[in-house]
Amino acid sequence: MAETVPPMDEKAKRTRELLASFYSPDASGSGGVGLGASASLRRIASPDSINSPSFDPDVYMSILVQKLNLEGLLHKHVEMAAEIKNLDTDLQMLVYENYNKFINATDTIKRMKNNIVGMETNMEQLLGKITSVQSKSDLVNTSLFEKREHIEKLHRTRNLLRKVQFIYDLPTRLAKCIKAEAYADAVRFFIGAKPIFEAYGDSSFQDCKRASEEAIDLVVKNLQAKIYSDSEPIEARAEAVVLLKQLNFPVDNLKTKLLEKLEDYLLKFQDGYKEAGASVSDSTKTSDIGKISDLASVGEISNIIRAYLIIFPDSEKRLIELVQEMFAKRYEIIQERTKQRMTSADLLKMMRSICEDVTVMDEVLAEAALPAFSLEAARSIFREYITTSFPNLLHDVSEALTKSQPAQKEILEDSSLQNILEMSKKTVMQGSLDLLLEFRQLLEENNLELLSKLRDLIVDWVQEGFQGFFQKLDEQFLALCGKGYIVYPDSSAVDTVQVDKVQTGLVLVLAQLSVFIEQNAIPRITEEIAASFSGGGARGYEHGPPFVPGEICRIFRSTGERFLILYINMKTQKISVLLKKRFTTPNWIKHKEPREVHMFVDLLLQELEAIGTEVKQILPQGLVRRHRHSDSTGSTNSSRSNPLREDKLTRTNTQRVRSQFLESHLAKLFEQKMEIFTKVQYTQESVMSTIIKFCLKSLQEFVRLQTFNRSGFQQIQLDTEFLKNPLKEFVDDEAAIDFLLKEVIGAAHERCLDPIPLEAPILDKLISTKLSKSKEQHNQSPI
Repeated sequence: MAETVPPMDEKAKRTRELLASFYSPDASGSGGVGLGASASLRRIASPDSINSPSFDPDVYMSILVQKLNLEGLLHKHVEMAAEIKNLDTDLQMLVYENYNKFINATDTIKRMKNNIVGMETNMEQLLGKITSVQSKSDLVNTSLFEKREHIEKLHRTRNLLRKVQFIYDLPTRLAKCIKAEAYADAVRFFIGAKPIFEAYGDSSFQDCKRASEEAIDLVVKNLQAKIYSDSEPIEARAEAVVLLKQLNFPVDNLKTKLLEKLEDYLLKFQDGYKEAGASVSDSTKTSDIGKISDLASVGEISNIIRAYLIIFPDSEKRLIELVQEMFAKRYEIIQERTKQRMTSADLLKMMRSICEDVTVMDEVLAEAALPAFSLEAARSIFREYITTSFPNLLHDVSEALTKSQPAQKEILEDSSLQNILEMSKKTVMQGSLDLLLEFRQLLEENNLELLSKLRDLIVDWVQEGFQGFFQKLDEQFLALCGKGYIVYPDSSAVDTVQVDKVQTGLVLVLAQLSVFIEQNAIPRITEEIAASFSGGGARGYEHGPPFVPGEICRIFRSTGERFLILYINMKTQKISVLLKKRFTTPNWIKHKEPREVHMFVDLLLQELEAIGTEVKQILPQGLVRRHRHSDSTGSTNSSRSNPLREDKLTRTNTQRVRSQFLESHLAKLFEQKMEIFTKVQYTQESVMSTIIKFCLKSLQEFVRLQTFNRSGFQQIQLDTEFLKNPLKEFVDDEAAIDFLLKEVIGAAHERCLDPIPLEAPILDKLISTKLSKSKEQHNQSPI
């Protein structure tokens, strides 16, 4: 194949090398850079390199013949011909350009030669004129020399007479200045005459010196009186100190007293600011806060400090301490106010006022580094404001939960638990949004340069604050219910809950409130934080993000489940106490024949209705409702449809019955397992179902601990059969209730000495009688 055309940069490089070799000195010349480079190229280049001095055409052709075919050789010929033509063109252009430069240089030299020829004549003419002017000037100076000396002598005599006249008039001038209180002029006049008094005060001007010194002593006394006078402004006293220093009067004691005056003035300013700041209460209008800075003029203080710096430059260190102490006190007052409830608008107004004062003072005393000092103080103040806002919100939520807790009777009569829940939801959600609105005003403030520097820190503080707030809120929830009595969802212990110490309605409210925080509050707050408080990162990424919504949701999901299980266990324990009392009080061996449903059934249903009233106030209904039987005859159908009961009616021998139950237990091993205790949902039916299931299991266990005669067994049968339909009204899993009631009857049958059940007609009659009596009592009860 034919070789490709080399790139342009290689071609240009080759052209430059060829031109350089064309203009380079001969290889036989003295050693130089070009010669050394050529020798190096000769040593490095091979004989077949066409650009090297050691190029061998025969070697090059032999290599080409070996490497290329005929077509390639033709292509190489065309390529080399074009390259030779381009090199000739480039060389011709280079020669033309150099020739043009040579022509321009020749023209320039010719013009310079023509201009220099006329310049020499002009210079000779100028030199002649200068010589003529100099000779005429010498003639004029010679003629006026004597008159000039006489005039200068008269001028010196006139100045001397003026000074002598000023000295004689000085006592009169000083008296006029003292009368007009123009002490600055008096000092200026005396200082001007002082060199003459030092030279001639003991001879010619003795009387003038004595009178002037007496007058200046009076000036010194008046200046001292002005310095110590409280009625005089500080600028006038500062001017008096400057005049005394000009008179070489010792002012160290004056410096000490004036600094004491300044300290007293700053102390009064701080006390006034503190009293005004303390008087600002939550009911104070925002416009009244701005009046704090009007108690004293910071501009006046800055003028005083400026005057002191002029008078006593060496007092700068003490002035810096005083100014920093003054602003530190003011920032402490604002920080104390942040611990109380205040709006961000009030805080910003106070900070704007003090920042303006810092700007004024920094122009006078830049060495105090007030901007850096203010930045650190503002950092502490804004952090205190943000961090103290969350405990206030936590207190509001606690008050909404505990301040208006209703009594147990009130829970049954109205929707007080629902009101507490709604108030708590509103407090958490609206309180958090209000805090975000207040904090957003800090970031949107454009008149405070400090806030732009603290923006990332504020974002981190807000996010950390909400993370800590919800963690503290979770701890507060646990504390309200007694942290030591919390039962975890995986715990099956019921006796660990102390019902008397915790209000059950509050536990249910906290469970639903935890769900609300997880599903509604946290997503909404996360959106607001992402919209207005993104960025941050000032605390360093090694600590992780300051606000982790997923962690908070996990915490409240777990807390809600704990409270829900706690509520179920508390209610189950209370009912278990009733069941335990029912089964441990009578003597079941000597039990009489059942005449009616036992009153513990009414108490059990009353407790379940009370639980249902609480649950309906807080929890929503389930999405799916099972179809319920509407049998008006109580348990007639169910009693007659039970094949086990039909078998029992035919058994009279206890041994045969126990053998039958052994067979039934063996049959259970091969029956399909029924899942009784499923995960509790936040619905009315799920909570009620779980409580009733726990109660029926407790009932079964209490039955297993007793021994019954025939009448006792029949009483258990009657009570259990009556409970079947009322219990199904509370639950969403009727099959589980049937199963558990069947287990209770089976346990009673197993523990009975003579397990002969009631006949179906008698059982139905007793149940119908109880239903009629209950309906009559319900109609007679007041609405």
